[in-house]
Amino acid sequence: MRLDEFFVTGDPMIYAADVSIVLTIIAIVAVLTYFKKWKWLWTEWLTTVDHKKIGIMYILAALLMMFRGGVDGLLMRIQLAAPDMKFLESEHYNQIFTTHGTLMIIFMAMPFIFGMINIAMPLQIGARDVAYPWLNALSFWLFFAGAMLFNISFVIGGSPDAGWTSYTPLASIEHSPGVGQNYYLWGLQLSGIGSLASGINFMVTILRMRAPGMTLMKMPMFTWSVFITSIIIVYAFPILTVALALLTFDRMFGTHFFTVDGGGMPMMWLNLFWMWGHPEVYIVVLPAFGIFSEVVSTFSRRRLFGHHAMVMSMAAIAVLSFIVWVHHFFTMGAGPAVNSFFSISTMLIAVPTGVKIFNWLATMYKGRIRFTVPMLWTLAFIPNFVIGGVTGVMLAAAPADYQYHNSYFLVGHFHYVLIAGVVFGMIAGLYYWWPKFFGFKLNERQGKHGFWWFMIGFNLTFFPQYILGLMGMPRRIYMYTNADWSLLNMTSTIGAVMQGIGFLIICYNIYWSVRYAPRTNEADPWDGGRTLEWAIPSPVPYYNFSRVPEIKELDPVWYAKKRGEKLIDGPLEKIHMPSNSGVPFILGQIFFVFGFGFVFGWFWMVIPAFIAILLCMAWRSFDYDDGYYVNVEEIKEIEGV
Repeated sequence: MRLDEFFVTGDPMIYAADVSIVLTIIAIVAVLTYFKKWKWLWTEWLTTVDHKKIGIMYILAALLMMFRGGVDGLLMRIQLAAPDMKFLESEHYNQIFTTHGTLMIIFMAMPFIFGMINIAMPLQIGARDVAYPWLNALSFWLFFAGAMLFNISFVIGGSPDAGWTSYTPLASIEHSPGVGQNYYLWGLQLSGIGSLASGINFMVTILRMRAPGMTLMKMPMFTWSVFITSIIIVYAFPILTVALALLTFDRMFGTHFFTVDGGGMPMMWLNLFWMWGHPEVYIVVLPAFGIFSEVVSTFSRRRLFGHHAMVMSMAAIAVLSFIVWVHHFFTMGAGPAVNSFFSISTMLIAVPTGVKIFNWLATMYKGRIRFTVPMLWTLAFIPNFVIGGVTGVMLAAAPADYQYHNSYFLVGHFHYVLIAGVVFGMIAGLYYWWPKFFGFKLNERQGKHGFWWFMIGFNLTFFPQYILGLMGMPRRIYMYTNADWSLLNMTSTIGAVMQGIGFLIICYNIYWSVRYAPRTNEADPWDGGRTLEWAIPSPVPYYNFSRVPEIKELDPVWYAKKRGEKLIDGPLEKIHMPSNSGVPFILGQIFFVFGFGFVFGWFWMVIPAFIAILLCMAWRSFDYDDGYYVNVEEIKEIEGV
């Protein structure tokens, strides 16, 4: 392979990206060397098995991916701002279109959610870590390897361009002959294996590591959302793993699972993808629902209305999420009987979702609402998500879907559900739990500026797309000539710029607050926390709880404060903690090399990497490090006892 075939050339934006990557690497190395932080980086972060630090790394990665995916979105909106734009060539647009969707769903939403789960869920159930800390670290590094593998495609080899759904036969070797689609397959495969491992880990943690007295119905709503999400992950992600493997075989080894002339079925890919893809929508939305539940209860100063009904509604959503996938191809000719079944099941899922909306509103009714930044994101979520839900019901009507399908109406619906549901929820959770882990709040004034820029920009971006869809504008086009669409498209582009400004304000708020925000060690800096994480010092000690709490009721912290009781009390004892390990980090790097070798079909790279993976697993099998103990004197010093 020639050098000019290995590196992507000929596009000024790619050259700018090359320069920025090199300068960023040089800057990171220079800073770490100047401040002598290499050892600190290795011991505190790269080898950590602490669920809180792993959660923080997930969130940092998610913010980076949101920036990259957001830039892709802005480039698309600039191209579509006016008729006959020549800003992007069709091939480049298709690549950006593909990477935008993949990054936002797989490499932004998923790590943001796993980050929130890691930092909050173990604390909410009174655990000192997750059930399998070593596996938790490996899950992160597998995700990170997949993310980096996918991201380097735009400078090495070329980006995938078959859309984020990678439909066959477009994604086949005949129609996508470069290595771009291989990056898609292996980036998703590595991160998907990490996600599956995380789902198992979280489920076992909740089932086996709850504090004494915490029955399932005494669990906080966020923990319930994590438990149900983990069940969906365990059942859904193996489908994606198999689908990606089959398409890899087609592209690399000449099989014909998805090619008609070889006896395969292209529609099988669509079915497999959406059998994972629609549960995936609820994998990313349900934890956000859990965050909204915690925020509404805290800042309304009221117990969450209908706790049992909320749990049952989430369970119903989980079941229904597996029997709605065919609504993604009502127009494919499955017939009226099949379309009717999936139309009804899709509409049914609005019922448990509506239960949750009404319960949040009932919680706020007669509450003493405080309009903090997390609460503003939650309040904005409700009407915007309802718009997305109502238009979803419109799309669920199979006859009407023949008109809406493949139009910008669907693009508007998709973003109203996922941005208003997931992004609003994750940012609310970021502001809500930030003081718990860093000992200071993010600046409220800057937070509100970021909120209004983002929220107004969001509506300006995506509401016009509903109208454009009804006017006949199809999705997946890189250029149009109809001048009647230009005003709404320009409005949509202005809104995208406003969202970008809002995101930058949020990032600046983090920077400013790290430097200047007043510090606190209050257990409950919001003065309204109800769950166990608000009963221990801020920032949280590395062992979480000095004493294992005993739970007698839902919202134990709130009611203990009301009664003037001390929730966590008793004699101190030494605490067992897991040891750090560099093996998960090393395994992640080897998996990256393994995937990179497969992308280019370099088996001289794949085989040694596979042997190294086996050796690391063998090393782990004979690793008898049982951790260490934190002695009572150290606990007293940290707790100030």
